[in-house]
Amino acid sequence: MQGIRFRGLSIPECQKVLPAAKPGGEPLPEGLLWLLLTGKVPSKEQVDALSKELRTRAVVPAYVYKAIDALPITAHPMTQFTTGVMALQVDSEFQKAYEKGIHKSKYWEPTFEDSLSLIAQVPVVAAYIYRRIFKDGKVRPVNDTLDYGANFSRMLGFDDPIVHELMRLYVTIHSDHEGGNVSAHTGHLVASALSDPYLSFAAALNGLAGPLHGLANQEVLLWIKSVVDEVGENVTTKQLKDYVWKTLKSGKVVPGFGHGVLRKTDPRYTCQREFALKHMPDDPLFQLVSKLYEVVPPVLTELGKVKNPWPNVDAHSGVLLNHFGLTEARYFTVLFGVSRSIGIGSQLIWDRALGLPLERPKSVTMESLENFCKKAASS
Repeated sequence: MQGIRFRGLSIPECQKVLPAAKPGGEPLPEGLLWLLLTGKVPSKEQVDALSKELRTRAVVPAYVYKAIDALPITAHPMTQFTTGVMALQVDSEFQKAYEKGIHKSKYWEPTFEDSLSLIAQVPVVAAYIYRRIFKDGKVRPVNDTLDYGANFSRMLGFDDPIVHELMRLYVTIHSDHEGGNVSAHTGHLVASALSDPYLSFAAALNGLAGPLHGLANQEVLLWIKSVVDEVGENVTTKQLKDYVWKTLKSGKVVPGFGHGVLRKTDPRYTCQREFALKHMPDDPLFQLVSKLYEVVPPVLTELGKVKNPWPNVDAHSGVLLNHFGLTEARYFTVLFGVSRSIGIGSQLIWDRALGLPLERPKSVTMESLENFCKKAASS
């Protein structure tokens, strides 16, 4: 099993063939968007043109900020993010076209317009939320010379070129990995009712905000810091193993390990580890994550209830962000959401182009559920 693939390309292959901002650098998210939309690896010129197109669409109306400002500053960043996306929906091209009676064979055209605009706008909204909650509330405007990831980093307040590289990698690998996860599936499900991309993506964000999905990247860093608080940074293997067992015996999970589909180490974990080895090998929390890689899988295997004891994408991302100064763990899932707009937006365009039908989950009776449980218990 090769793990996650984008249009047939593995993550290492994407890192190799997708255009980068500099030679040997991380892939540009715009390149992945092009790949998902067309099935073809773009040239640098094509990616630059797409970057420019997204910059022209990165305009957020004033009423969106007002909608966010109506919430208490203590509201979770994901709540504020979803609110901002819902406010953006006011200008949905698909909604306007549907109300005018557009033929269903043309549904994909306003969906394309909405999806590109949504992808362009969400970093601006996300940056505003970060600056509103954690900083001075002021956000830099979009820079017309920077790519998607670098612009997002800059709007958040980070000028370090390494952070720009990290954001390019982060957005690319978190964009999507098929329709089986909660957020991607939710986006597809809601869109199947002909809800526009803004409504569909807002629903997807609410799924992403769950502790068993995107919120896990927040939980991982908080758990790692709890290890440091109780045991210290120079933790021994035995101390770490004892803490892992303590977590499990308290009825909790070890965040960042296991995956509903993958049965090997998440390739998104691996490429983030390679980034850390290149740029921050001596970071104490990174070294702790490395020890967890050695300690946790054998413990989970011994527990006997976990099909996949290996680390997933969330096991590493928070430590990288924390090292470069983005230390606010409550915000991490918003970053995940910005990334996921690329995957979900691409899927919605194809859903409309292919004319996929309304999705109807099957219903089951209580009796059938009881019989299923009895059969499972006796087997």
